[in-house]
Amino acid sequence: MADFFLLLWAVMPPILLLGYYYCRVPNAPPLLPLLLFFIIGAISGFCALSLEWIFETVFNWLVDWQYQGCLVTKRCTFGLVGVALRQLVEIGPIEEGCKLVGVVVPTCYLQRKYRLLPATIFLFTIAVALGFTAQENWIYLFHGTASILDRSIGTPVHAMFSAPWGYALGIYISSTIRLHRDRKLVPGAWLNSVICHALVNVLSSAWRYSLPLRYLSYGLFPLLLWMFWRLEQLLRKVQGKPTITLISGYTPQHRYWERGLVLFALILGGNAIFGLFLLARQLSPLRLSQIFDTEIMWFIAKQVSLNLFFGILAWVIYLYLRYSARRRYF
Repeated sequence: MADFFLLLWAVMPPILLLGYYYCRVPNAPPLLPLLLFFIIGAISGFCALSLEWIFETVFNWLVDWQYQGCLVTKRCTFGLVGVALRQLVEIGPIEEGCKLVGVVVPTCYLQRKYRLLPATIFLFTIAVALGFTAQENWIYLFHGTASILDRSIGTPVHAMFSAPWGYALGIYISSTIRLHRDRKLVPGAWLNSVICHALVNVLSSAWRYSLPLRYLSYGLFPLLLWMFWRLEQLLRKVQGKPTITLISGYTPQHRYWERGLVLFALILGGNAIFGLFLLARQLSPLRLSQIFDTEIMWFIAKQVSLNLFFGILAWVIYLYLRYSARRRYF
């Protein structure tokens, strides 16, 4: 029964997020094919895990590069540099490659029977990525290497990784004229996903190290917030909607100023989310009666107020940039 509840917690957040994107895409494909892509994503996750195990076995045999702990922990004795190399050489390419194959093979089969739209292929990519997430959630929860809270918050991450090549693949496959420049989009977008995948994993592991490396972890949530913004922008593009413009200055100086504001808003908003995440992690082991203690309630109020202040400030900067762009274009 415990394993069943772990499986439920592993699968439900990705399924709910897939349903959210399914409802947002007009003329979305039937739900059954989408669920099949979700299952294919889970299978690709197990394939990636097997390939990673084979890669590490062969590599350790050749150069005696040893890792601490099991494969799931992804911790390397060479420190942060070793983690970065492992992510760039092994984890990122294998996982993004398995997801890419999980989208391309069934999509090519369906394309023989149906005319697929870019938004449909993009939705297939999200489904495979979320299926991959469900498999990864189950592995982490089964081995006890992550909490339900951690995995639930990380639900959209694999979809954000795969968004660039999902968009490029949608543009290329759905095009009636296969242009060379469209074909070149896919490898570049896939490489972009691998780099972002590796960078996120490196930043998420930085908190385990001593200062000043630990400060790198404060770049994690701003990066994730930007990747979520990119996912939303690409979703608008595949649906034929205009993207949201934030950088609209006429002069280089003005554009640099607006880019600085965007970066500042990402830092504020991302770390506001990070602060709330740390607060939730601190409170999760407590019983309900302990949370209503006066000192703990006061601590919660201060932390929530502080992070909400930074989050609202980031939102105000975002609204200002959107208003400035609309005012210039209309």
